[in-house]
Amino acid sequence: MLLSLASWLQTLSPEFGFLRVFQYITFRAVMAAMTALLIGLIAGPAVIRHLTALKIGQPVRGYGMQTHLVKSGTPTMGGVLILISIAVSTLLWFDLTNRFVWIVLAVTLGFGSIGWVDDWRKVVRKDPEGMRSREKYFWQSLIGALAALYLVFSISESSNWRVLQLFYTWVASGFDVNLPPKAGLQVPFFKEVSYPLGVFGFMIMTYLVIVGSSNAVNLTDGLDGLAIMPVVMVGSALGVFAYVTGSSVYSKYLFFPHIPGSGELLIFCASVAGAGLAFLWFNAHPAQVFMGDVGALALGGALGTIAVIVRQEIVLAIMGGIFVVEAISVMAQVTYFKYTKKKYGEGRRILKMAPLHHHFEKSGWTETQVVVRFWIITMLLCLLGLSTLKLR
Repeated sequence: MLLSLASWLQTLSPEFGFLRVFQYITFRAVMAAMTALLIGLIAGPAVIRHLTALKIGQPVRGYGMQTHLVKSGTPTMGGVLILISIAVSTLLWFDLTNRFVWIVLAVTLGFGSIGWVDDWRKVVRKDPEGMRSREKYFWQSLIGALAALYLVFSISESSNWRVLQLFYTWVASGFDVNLPPKAGLQVPFFKEVSYPLGVFGFMIMTYLVIVGSSNAVNLTDGLDGLAIMPVVMVGSALGVFAYVTGSSVYSKYLFFPHIPGSGELLIFCASVAGAGLAFLWFNAHPAQVFMGDVGALALGGALGTIAVIVRQEIVLAIMGGIFVVEAISVMAQVTYFKYTKKKYGEGRRILKMAPLHHHFEKSGWTETQVVVRFWIITMLLCLLGLSTLKLR
């Protein structure tokens, strides 16, 4: 919005020539981060008071960690603050004609809506199940599938009109269209290594990345500040990849696929970083507010969508290793419990408690130790992911 305003003012008079600075993505990214941070810090107390007045308190399961019982009643659904900060900041600073930012915003708000309904049923209607797993998965799948259908063609073309043309060509050809190498699975640490996926392969992978990352972040969100800081770090690192793939010069030099328009995603990533840090101000231990599904599902979906656009799905798995391990810990625990219950008549567990962060708490780590150590691991994994920019 501000970019369009600055461009219009420059056409009116040479006196507004200094507004050319708005053309630089890096400048707008810094401003987007600052804007989101300020919005979050200023609006945070009011949002927390409003959630408290509505009695939107976090229920704590009786079979969970006993040390968490004191958190019962702490306002949840604080992810609304994150989404507002991201949306306002992004809309102010990005190029409104950029289709990639719009699709990421749509996925983010779509998954946020699912989380909102789930949280609302749990804490307002006092339904302990919230949105049923089948219903939640249906809506996640719908959004993920629609995003995958759009992205499979938008990666190859530079405009929505060309995307529509390619879609019609794909249908008319009997669903047989060859995608360019940049739409293949990019392998980190190797120069120009890309495995062709085809249209359906690309869509399946995109669907799994978006829905999987959304649920993985949601499973990680179980301790004060545990999920939000890794989201900030991974999102910031993805912003670097977006800047590289969006630049014809840097992408060629670093042997990355050039995705015209993807550079604007740096604005969104910067907004995520600013909004996340603002939320951490209130979510740091002892938390004044919890993110809830409305924030966790949305942020996870956003990270997955950005990773697909910048063709760094494998790097996302590396940098978001904490999210991956947390999700695997839950799947392994549930699978092994069901298997042993069927075989031996009694369910057995691999971990003391799932997700993984609760296992470490049961093992004697304090909540702060778990959180900070997971942050450190994520920082190291992000540095490893960023090293793929040059180590190829």
